[in-house]
Amino acid sequence: MAVKLTTPLSASEVAALSAGDEVLISGIIYTARDAAHRKLFELIESRQDLPTELEGQVIYYTGPTPPSPGHATGSAGPTTSSRMDAYTPAILSRGVRALIGKGERSREVARALQNRGAVYLAAVGGAGALLAEKITVAEPVAYPELGPEAIYSFQVKDFPAIVVIDSRGGNLYKTGRERYRRRV
Repeated sequence: MAVKLTTPLSASEVAALSAGDEVLISGIIYTARDAAHRKLFELIESRQDLPTELEGQVIYYTGPTPPSPGHATGSAGPTTSSRMDAYTPAILSRGVRALIGKGERSREVARALQNRGAVYLAAVGGAGALLAEKITVAEPVAYPELGPEAIYSFQVKDFPAIVVIDSRGGNLYKTGRERYRRRV
């Protein structure tokens, strides 16, 4: 059974999650891809204010497509997370509790997740249109000049994801491969 989460996330909620848990997220999540991460990183490095408060928040690595009539957004599937790895420890230092994307993360990111009490979640790649159905409101927050790479605020209802790296260092990609090797 999936764990229901409502943003902003608390440290105790995140600590209770384990690699392999299915989650359904409701509330506000923020989008940010490569270009937005670079801008946020520069603000953090220069000790400037960020365009939005990140404490307890979730960042989804997506660049939504334009909405069709009657929808909050178009397709909003996850992008490859490793492109954000250079910026992730700094972003986590601002209190982000969860990151959503696809693909593996570096050792440094896994360590930063553990040190900051955060989790990495995977959303199903190739299912952007279905994931968009879970988004009820999409509003730009910062960097509109970046187009789909701008930071958006998504109001979501039961947005599905899987805990891939938990706050204790458990990693579904590693344990999943080990289980597969034992079966083969």
